[in-house]
Amino acid sequence: MDQLIKKADILVEALPYIRSFAGKTVVIKYGGKAMIHDELKNGFAEDVVLLKYVGLNPVIVHGGGPQINTMLGQLGIQPKFVNGVRVTDEATMDIVEMVLGGKINKEIVTLLNHHGAKAVGLTGKDGGMILTKPFTSKALWHGLSGTSDTKDEQEYGLVGEVDKIDTSLLLKLQEDHFIPVIAPIGVDRKGRTHNINADLVAGCIAAAIHAEKLLVLSDVKGIRNAEGHHVPTLSRKDMERMVRKHVISEGMLPKVHACLTALQGGVHKAHIIDGRVPHAILLEIFTDKGIGTEIVS
Repeated sequence: MDQLIKKADILVEALPYIRSFAGKTVVIKYGGKAMIHDELKNGFAEDVVLLKYVGLNPVIVHGGGPQINTMLGQLGIQPKFVNGVRVTDEATMDIVEMVLGGKINKEIVTLLNHHGAKAVGLTGKDGGMILTKPFTSKALWHGLSGTSDTKDEQEYGLVGEVDKIDTSLLLKLQEDHFIPVIAPIGVDRKGRTHNINADLVAGCIAAAIHAEKLLVLSDVKGIRNAEGHHVPTLSRKDMERMVRKHVISEGMLPKVHACLTALQGGVHKAHIIDGRVPHAILLEIFTDKGIGTEIVS
């Protein structure tokens, strides 16, 4: 009986959040080990489907770095990263499009549909959703006051930065009760295909469709301070200070930039959470304490 009462208490705790977020959009950047282990993949799908059934509108933007690296390794191509961004030549772009837009995207769609959702797989090419421009280091620092460390401009190849988001297809899919699953690939004004960092795409889409929340799944508990302690809540100014002092660096930079982009676009809160925790999404959205780092304006 005690266990049943505890389960009821959990539902009661979730009720005000369900009521508050009903009808709102939540953009989820799906990546890391949560995309690899079967138990976590199924847990992710269950979380997303539950969000849909209790009245939220989830939009999924996924990565696939480990899977791309595996394929590149099989073909004898050595991956290269600068500031956490994959340098992409033409051969790498072909692999990225095949793995992200094909294999991974359709696996996620199939998994969500299997758990009771109606999901549709897309890339940024579909419906002209994502228009790109050439990516530079400035994209990682843009908007972070006092952070102009862009002296090391790198050649990223066919890596794009989001120039414009056309939300019409996404809004139509939501209107018809579908869950969009988006691979971070776009085209520039000349029709050239570009690989885009999935974190940055998620932040831009969250801003463009005026989402209530952005959730970024990672392989860490959240953001840590200079002493290595987990920080449950950060203001934008705190985040800027930590970037200037290089407490936040490397692979966390795109995630932080995505959160900043979302907040600047009117998203109320952004969250960086550990996707290795079972049902991390539900724990972050529907419980009082949450499990990751929330970033507020």
